[in-house]
Amino acid sequence: MQQSRSQVVEQHGLFELDAGSDVLDSPRYNHDIAPTKVHQRTWNKWHITALWVGMSICVPTYTLGGVLTAYFGLSVGEALLAILLANLIVLIPLTLNAFPGTKYGIPFPVLLRASFGIFGSNVPCLIRAVVACGWFGIQTMFGGLAIHLFLGSLFPEWKALGGTGEVIGFMLFWSLNLWVVLRGAESIKWLETLSAPLLVAVGVGLLFWALPHMSMSELLAQPPKRPEGASVVGYFCAGLTAMVGFWATLSLNIPDFSRYAKSQKDQILGQIFGLPLTMFLFASLGVIMTAASASLVGQTVSDPVSLIGHIQSPGWVALAMALIIIATLSTNTAANIVSPTNDFQNIAPRLIGRSRAVWLTGFIGLALMGHELLKKLGWIVSDLSLESVYSNWLLGYSSLLGPIAGIMVVDYFLVRRQQLDLAGLYRDDVYPAWNWAGFIAFGVPVALTVTAIGNSSFSWFYDYGWFTGSLLGGGLYYALGGIAVRGPSRLAKPLP
Repeated sequence: MQQSRSQVVEQHGLFELDAGSDVLDSPRYNHDIAPTKVHQRTWNKWHITALWVGMSICVPTYTLGGVLTAYFGLSVGEALLAILLANLIVLIPLTLNAFPGTKYGIPFPVLLRASFGIFGSNVPCLIRAVVACGWFGIQTMFGGLAIHLFLGSLFPEWKALGGTGEVIGFMLFWSLNLWVVLRGAESIKWLETLSAPLLVAVGVGLLFWALPHMSMSELLAQPPKRPEGASVVGYFCAGLTAMVGFWATLSLNIPDFSRYAKSQKDQILGQIFGLPLTMFLFASLGVIMTAASASLVGQTVSDPVSLIGHIQSPGWVALAMALIIIATLSTNTAANIVSPTNDFQNIAPRLIGRSRAVWLTGFIGLALMGHELLKKLGWIVSDLSLESVYSNWLLGYSSLLGPIAGIMVVDYFLVRRQQLDLAGLYRDDVYPAWNWAGFIAFGVPVALTVTAIGNSSFSWFYDYGWFTGSLLGGGLYYALGGIAVRGPSRLAKPLP
């Protein structure tokens, strides 16, 4: 006989939901966004470390140093310092927002129901989902190029396809990504664990190839591309904000992964071991390789896919491209498909299951890259570069995501003091439909950011958008915290 009332059971500080009809029959529930059972939380610190190694070693990470020096006016040394510092900073919201995922087994959109409301959670969810779909398209473009060069190294006639071959590679890589995610969380865990050591090997191999052709002292001595005599502070802080923005997305939806962690200790250590050093080293490799590329291949090349494509040995090109395909696949599936898949389900869990959400993510990512694909086919002509698009995008969307991160941390740790009504997150009668405290705390910094874009005297608010947004959003939410907690009257604990 089916239970009529849900039970919440605690095991070693982890809560799991034994769902009754009050939750199972709720329109806010489906199996894929349900809390994980304690026995399903199998990821230890090394699995989470491998997750971050797999996500961090990717083409955009490789190009970060070039983005900071070319678009933000930093020297090489300043750029590398900004990358390291940014990833140490972003560890704070990453580890804090991972806590409720590990404790309660809930994904990101369900956690947002506490701070934005049962229906209101869809607004920040969709903001995060669209950003992820855009990154999915960008990463798929790089993966498609790697497939094109891989096939070109094996079959010389493939090279004649040019841009058409790249588009075919894009569609092949697009399909491969969706296939992996449709197989579930364990396939992602297996892929990340397999790819992490391979990706480290690729980085070491590229470094040994490049070092004899360059001088680190000359590289670090290159002057920055900013007005002579200009203060470094403004340029450095803007670059730092952009680099924080690189993982500002995952700092929100990290519960999508921490819900599979064995313990809080595992998720904390796994993130500390896996993120800052990997990002710093691979971004440093990108700076070194870009500087050495003129000596290696006769021209400056800023992304590893194109650089390796210049190697004259088809065998080495094929091997390197195969590894880059694995690298990009491990990043894309974890960082850019899992989150929007959960986010889209949150809209209507009974209508949108995991499979439909994965396909929806794929088609939106495809649509967002439509301009670039048409350019490669020669159907349109454009001077807009993919690198300039995502370098500006990093700064822009971090201003939107910062307030959400601040609100989530303050809501869970300061307002609710790490206590949630687990069953209530899947029902309509415990938390409010719209938590206006969350929307006020989100809307004020976003409005100020929009105002700052056209106001030179207030432009710092936009330039430092993640920091200003997260601090102001979190502060406002705490001030309105009395409103925020009036929804749930029962906290997560075993029910009679």
